[in-house]
Amino acid sequence: MTTSTASRRDILHRRIRLIVGVTIGYNLIEAVIAIGAGSVASSAALIGFGLDSTIEVLSAAAVAWQFTRRDPARWEKPTLRVIAVAFFALAIYVTTTSVTALVTTERPEHSTIGILLTAASVVVMPFLSFAERRAGRELGSATAVADSKQTLLCAYLSAAVLVGLVANSLLGWWWADAVAGLVIAAFAVREGIEAWKGDACATSVGMLLEDDDQHESDR
Repeated sequence: MTTSTASRRDILHRRIRLIVGVTIGYNLIEAVIAIGAGSVASSAALIGFGLDSTIEVLSAAAVAWQFTRRDPARWEKPTLRVIAVAFFALAIYVTTTSVTALVTTERPEHSTIGILLTAASVVVMPFLSFAERRAGRELGSATAVADSKQTLLCAYLSAAVLVGLVANSLLGWWWADAVAGLVIAAFAVREGIEAWKGDACATSVGMLLEDDDQHESDR
């Protein structure tokens, strides 16, 4: 690993904070649009996609809050358990709605907004992932690199939902939406297990806050 000067480290810290901030902001907007469009189109996949984005934002906020405490380590396990439970609840909800849609053969309506949103995420998320991973590697931050991988996984999830929406709209494969929903459920279970084991999906937020405190104390 190349040792960065203090000035370069400051630049990388600011860059990663900016990237993480943009990612959180984008996820928040994505959640509002996806849930709204999914409700209109009766799309389990879109609603699940929006809820997943919401949990990603909440998990980042929870970790950031943790590192504002006097003793962050004390709050680590409770914070991660809350995040894990949220992901498990999402998995249960999406699985239930997707299976119900398959059993009742409920056909979701075409959603132009949903297709445009997920298509945009397929483009935006890899770009943000690459930028954060590059900065994280130069900084020598394992958590920033790990968070960049999480962002890339969100791109894969967007692609799965996009395929389901397009297949439903162009080919009449109504069941594709429900299958995409089940993919989201599996993704949520994976994230829940990792959070329960201690791997926060947005740890870089807390790490950067902690680094800032350390940096200030060193001055």
